[in-house]
Amino acid sequence: MTRALLLALVLFAAAPLRAQDLSQPMILVATPELVDSIYSRTVLVVSPLGGGEHIGFIVNRPTELTLGKIFPEDAGSQKVREPVYLGGPVRPELIFALVERATSPGGKSLPVMPGLYAAIEQKTVDKIIRDQPSDARFFAGFVAWQPGELSDELKNGAWYVLAPDAHLVLDNPAPGLWQELVRRSQMSANAI
Repeated sequence: MTRALLLALVLFAAAPLRAQDLSQPMILVATPELVDSIYSRTVLVVSPLGGGEHIGFIVNRPTELTLGKIFPEDAGSQKVREPVYLGGPVRPELIFALVERATSPGGKSLPVMPGLYAAIEQKTVDKIIRDQPSDARFFAGFVAWQPGELSDELKNGAWYVLAPDAHLVLDNPAPGLWQELVRRSQMSANAI
């Protein structure tokens, strides 16, 4: 593959979506102008729930905690070395799993975007911890938007909107992810 073609593919994958179709999954990248104690410098995966509501998870905020520290009596949790991420301010006492896979992990799971599911039921999260922890990232809490809220935030320029790509957000290390996606978004916007 030529270098120019590879660059074009990378820019396409990280290109801001021009017309925000809020009925589709997306990646949100906080613009540098978004100054907020929770959302500054964040990258989120977002899925519509219907009726104008959306759910999302911040994917670049690792905490100091591991599952083993949160659940010291659980043998499976002790084996997970990756940190738990702050998924958002809603229900931070609950643990969710984002799993990169083609099909649902079962139980109560939500398709977040093609190839990415959120396990939202404790029994399903426990099964993922036990059986496939290396295929998942674990989150405390989530982000929720009521009808009209996300649309307003986009109109106010709070977010760059990128096409959904599970690999883009889960396969890249959290440190530096925001800076890289802002750079790509700005390059793409300037190229047009």
